[in-house]
Amino acid sequence: MAARVYRNEDVRRLIAFIPEGHTHIRLVVELKDQTLILQEATVAAIVRAYVSVATHPLRRAVELRLTELEERKPLYARHQLVETSRSEAEVLGEAQELWIKAERA
Repeated sequence: MAARVYRNEDVRRLIAFIPEGHTHIRLVVELKDQTLILQEATVAAIVRAYVSVATHPLRRAVELRLTELEERKPLYARHQLVETSRSEAEVLGEAQELWIKAERA
């Protein structure tokens, strides 16, 4: 699957909402060429990863991978994006390669 880089000017709008009959937030990301609707667990994982890198004085990369959890906190989804044990250097190298290819496309 080809990676794409979306810049801030490619995002037309964002909508955060709780659907009728539900208790968890959804996030609509309307891009120039598609619209994504993310579930709360996905948004939470994105925020966790972002904060983990942005607020750490040395950390430059973190990888979360889909995991099915039998045991979890109440109201948490069974499928979660959880931090992997891959080294930061390995994750950073892969991410940079993906980014460079996407920038060239």
